[in-house]
Amino acid sequence: MSIERLLEHLEIIRIEARPLVEARWAEFEELRQRGSEDDLYSELCFCILTANWSAHGGMRAQKLIGHGFSTLSLEELTEKLRAVGHRYPEARAKYIVENRWLLGNLKEVIAQPDPREFIVKNVKGLGWKESSHFLRNVAFADYAILDKHVLRTMHQHGLIDEIPKGWTRKKYLDYEKRLRKVADVFGESLGKFDLYLWYMIKKRVDK
Repeated sequence: MSIERLLEHLEIIRIEARPLVEARWAEFEELRQRGSEDDLYSELCFCILTANWSAHGGMRAQKLIGHGFSTLSLEELTEKLRAVGHRYPEARAKYIVENRWLLGNLKEVIAQPDPREFIVKNVKGLGWKESSHFLRNVAFADYAILDKHVLRTMHQHGLIDEIPKGWTRKKYLDYEKRLRKVADVFGESLGKFDLYLWYMIKKRVDK
């Protein structure tokens, strides 16, 4: 398959996906502009939870726990994550509790020139993909979320030669640059392009 074929697939779904993409993006912008520190922390925790799990599972957990990510004890969080079927309830609860130093500082963090570098280096449980996910979900448009579904699609269409087992800074930025070129041709930012890709793959627009 080729990049041209990928763009053809995306053009087929563009019209039906656009209202869903724009509605989701409006939610991201609303969170960035009007969300409280607790709201932002809940979204960051959602991205911690989706690593090696699923967006749907993370959304279930977020609906159940809400601002409890900021206040619940380690034991209470672990039980709630176990109740929603998380694969790693103890480890993820530990990350969430240990990252609470961010509360009251998140708006300052995302106002930095390159917040992703800071998050990757300083926040537990958020690597390159998860940090990109969080920032996209607060309406940063120029980061790619290189999850397994996107990587498979890139591989199938000849954008990459292999699906990496892990990430270095250099490799993530290289793969992101390759995807950005396709997004540019499609006429969307990387953030929105990811939502179109998800609709093409899954027939829904998750976050």
